[in-house]
Amino acid sequence: MTRKGRKRRRGMRRLGNLAAVFLLLVLLLLLLPAGRQIQGLVSEKTGLGSAAPGEVLQIDVKSPNAVLLRREDGRILFQKSGGEKIYPASLTKIMTVLTAIEQLPDLDEEILLSAELFDPLYAQGASMAGFQPGEQVKARDLLYGAMLPSGAECCVGLAEKIAGSEDGFASLMNKKAEKLGMKQTHFSNTTGLPDENHYSTVEDIACLLDNALKNDTFREIFTSSRYSTGGTNLHPEGITFYSTLSQSLEDPSFPGGEIEGGKTGYTQEAGLCLASLAMKDGREYIFVSAKGEGNHQTEPVHAQDALCAYKAIPASRERAD
Repeated sequence: MTRKGRKRRRGMRRLGNLAAVFLLLVLLLLLLPAGRQIQGLVSEKTGLGSAAPGEVLQIDVKSPNAVLLRREDGRILFQKSGGEKIYPASLTKIMTVLTAIEQLPDLDEEILLSAELFDPLYAQGASMAGFQPGEQVKARDLLYGAMLPSGAECCVGLAEKIAGSEDGFASLMNKKAEKLGMKQTHFSNTTGLPDENHYSTVEDIACLLDNALKNDTFREIFTSSRYSTGGTNLHPEGITFYSTLSQSLEDPSFPGGEIEGGKTGYTQEAGLCLASLAMKDGREYIFVSAKGEGNHQTEPVHAQDALCAYKAIPASRERAD
């Protein structure tokens, strides 16, 4: 055989070996247990990422999309289609409230809710806090009204005051999302009403909530189950709000801990959604779920999934300081 022929044969042999190695790697990936294919959150800026293999939890949740995050080190302990596109419904209001807090210089400033903002919300069947056209409301009360009873009029009122329009405020929300590394998220409104260009993932929402909780004002609002506003020109005695989560969850406690706060969401397109914070054995955890089957009149699978996830966290031998 000629030297040229020997070189060609050696080259073919090397190609064959490389192909065999490639096929072996593909087979190994296919055989990995699904529960161990844990993805880190989308942004290195947050420090969030995958748990160690021994910490990955197997949790039987009903919602098609879910993620469980340990806040102290930003590790994902469980995920189920965490990076899949979802419609976030009223989980959107987490970003609305956080952005408004950061933009408002005075939370006691009164904001006029124009009559024009109400008709589109009524037409779309948006959830409302109970304020009326022409009402003058403190910004702080609008923040609570957006988070606890999920009032759409509060969101749009804040948006118009801060950015001049809801579209302008949505641009601020998207800038904040980009800063947090929420690469699979886009907001087109402040309320979460259906829009094909308004989407996220449960991983991105967990990233958002983890960062939002670092803001003391946001944390106080998010963890409140009840709040009474000050008097207004149309409600002299104020309005009392109750968290939508408290209406879905009779008992927030579980062995070793308690759900401290949460934001629910629902549209027909989004299904039942929930972003929640819990404390267990002195450590904080975030659980986010979406696309739960049902509606406001059916079993609260999103709340049930949260309890199931938090219960599955192994008890800590030592409490965090």
